[in-house]
Amino acid sequence: MGFTPLAGTRAPVRVWTDPYAIEPQAAKQLRNIGALPWVQGVAVMPDVHFGKGATVGSVIAMRQAVSPAAVGVDIGCGMSAVRTSLTAADLPDDLGGLRSAIEATIPVGFAQRPEAVNPRRVRGLEQAGWDDFWGRFAGLDPRVAQLETRAQRQIGTLGGGNHFIEVCLEQGGDDEGRVWLMLHSGSRNIGKELAERHIGVARKLPHNADLPDRDLAVFLAGTPEMEAYRRDLWWAQEYARRNRAVMLALLCNVVREQFPQVGYDEPISCHHNYVSEESYDGVDVLVTRKGAIRAGRGDLGIIPGSMGTGSYIVRGRGNPDAYCSASHGAGRRMSRAQAKRTFSTADLAAQTAGVECRKDAGVVDEIPGAYKDITEVMAQQHDLVEVVAHLKQVVCVKG
Repeated sequence: MGFTPLAGTRAPVRVWTDPYAIEPQAAKQLRNIGALPWVQGVAVMPDVHFGKGATVGSVIAMRQAVSPAAVGVDIGCGMSAVRTSLTAADLPDDLGGLRSAIEATIPVGFAQRPEAVNPRRVRGLEQAGWDDFWGRFAGLDPRVAQLETRAQRQIGTLGGGNHFIEVCLEQGGDDEGRVWLMLHSGSRNIGKELAERHIGVARKLPHNADLPDRDLAVFLAGTPEMEAYRRDLWWAQEYARRNRAVMLALLCNVVREQFPQVGYDEPISCHHNYVSEESYDGVDVLVTRKGAIRAGRGDLGIIPGSMGTGSYIVRGRGNPDAYCSASHGAGRRMSRAQAKRTFSTADLAAQTAGVECRKDAGVVDEIPGAYKDITEVMAQQHDLVEVVAHLKQVVCVKG
């Protein structure tokens, strides 16, 4: 469909959905972002919705500046997926045992491990760089020094909220029925702790005194505050990537125990809450994707729906108008509180029929009805990505 410009902004704000369908709070946020003097431009994804400071589903290109609240507190949150050699015919009729085995292997919710994962003991896990990675913890913001043990024990854990682990079946095409493994998680508590400390610092800087929203406070290039934030930001993004890599390796091993004949393709991994150094029209910018994936030409990405509707593996088209980006999912159409008021456990059971998953009050806020229609979201970004595979979950593990 291409984009529609959002009127009344200093920097161009390009929208890949109906601007009139954007909730008023989110539209106000987008105009606030577009008014910032450091902003080169904003691309708004079709899963856009209200967030803290910046809207979820926004891509913000800044010159010599970055807003930590626009990155979000779950730094590096993203997706990983891998296609297996299994097909639907290989799976048992009752998938409860597989779900239980996954839950027994990968802690969910607020849980952490009794001791840190030893990468050398995880089959299939990349071994490079672990000692250097943990060695850099001592150089992070000193206010998180006491959290090192917890951060180590939370590597390879899922978290709660909209984070999930799924077993999916490919729909249609030559590989119909092929089994995929997929997961969604981020930098756990340590990313949140780092983000909140830097957001607090940014709010107090003099150049942020007159902003339309104090949550859009920025760090400026060449300052010690920016240097400290970028150091912690890059580390937290790597933490999130390694966290997903540990979980995916453990998940593959769970499946291997039950299906010894299984083989795996090369995994796909992508952040959707992060910062990247990029260049457009000869201008170097810091691109913040908050609820968006990079979709450069040929880049493989993952766009999940809700826990009952399926997901998409995509290949980027490299659209520079969108800063080579695409949506990170379906996007919420109602808050968690509203979802709990609107839907019952009976609704949840009906909307997740055929999926082996929790169907209790603790996950009603994740019901498919609380999210936008993923097929409509995909239709609105056909100029940003092409679909490689359409997946439908048959097992979903949530925190």
